[in-house]
Amino acid sequence: MDVMVSGSLAYDRIMSYAGRFADHIIPDRLDQINLSLMVDGPVERFGGTAGNIAYCLSLLGENPRILASIGHDHEQYFRWLERCGVPTDGIRVVPDEPTAAAYITTDTLGNQIAGFSPGAMMHQAGSDLSELDPENAIAIVGPGNLADMAEFMQAYQERRVYAIFDPGQSIPAWEAEELARAISRARMLISNEYELSMIMNNTGLSVVRMLRSVNVIITTKGDRGADIITRRGMVAVQAIPTDNAVDPTGAGDSFRGGLLAGLVRGLPVQRAVEMGTVCAHYAVQVRGTQEYSFTPEEFNVKLEEHFGKEEEEGS
Repeated sequence: MDVMVSGSLAYDRIMSYAGRFADHIIPDRLDQINLSLMVDGPVERFGGTAGNIAYCLSLLGENPRILASIGHDHEQYFRWLERCGVPTDGIRVVPDEPTAAAYITTDTLGNQIAGFSPGAMMHQAGSDLSELDPENAIAIVGPGNLADMAEFMQAYQERRVYAIFDPGQSIPAWEAEELARAISRARMLISNEYELSMIMNNTGLSVVRMLRSVNVIITTKGDRGADIITRRGMVAVQAIPTDNAVDPTGAGDSFRGGLLAGLVRGLPVQRAVEMGTVCAHYAVQVRGTQEYSFTPEEFNVKLEEHFGKEEEEGS
């Protein structure tokens, strides 16, 4: 099956703050924030939504195609993707721009402050989707170039390709009407709790109204798991307790990778979400978004240990 993953490719510069951001924010002076924090790092890692999701899919034995733009400093990222078995032929190289970069600082409670420099992401990937077989393709459209996101969603709808829309960090940049239109073209919408609130505030759409066009809405809730919302109601999937969690960066993308792998295999949405939950469990145990690993055997043991065998769910 063709697994299309669009979004960003970036170098993450990850830093940690040995304290709490909240301790340095004065509630009645929010219009005059001026903070300087002593941090550890930065440590440079491979990142970006498309790269992170594709990496997770590769661990699960899938062969995703990345649709994104990358800059003139792409060589080391390409070598890494090739080592992971992820093809790079769908990635556009922009010779006059650096690769996008994220600057992420995490405090001891897992709260994050991030800055993002788009670089090559300002240029569209320019991918040709005309040959996709809708019966043999699935796609996720993650945060990246806005024009790409809108055009990919339109193309997938026109070609009847199952598409997941994941606007994430791009939400503030959308016009309300365009964001609502992109959502309406998706089979599944995925976001975290805060992002879902932003979507509703931006578009004026309620969950009930979104479900008139979208089949499934998945809302991730960090260490409280994820909710699966359909027209029939809501199902909660619990997170796996992870006492040795050190960095939440990239956990959401790993969750999406596991979710996609489950859908590719034709599993029920709940089982696919459980697979995503296992991937996120591994991701938070290391610093960086593409530093965790597991074997298929380790993954299956963890999945069955916490959620049982898939066959048992239908019995």
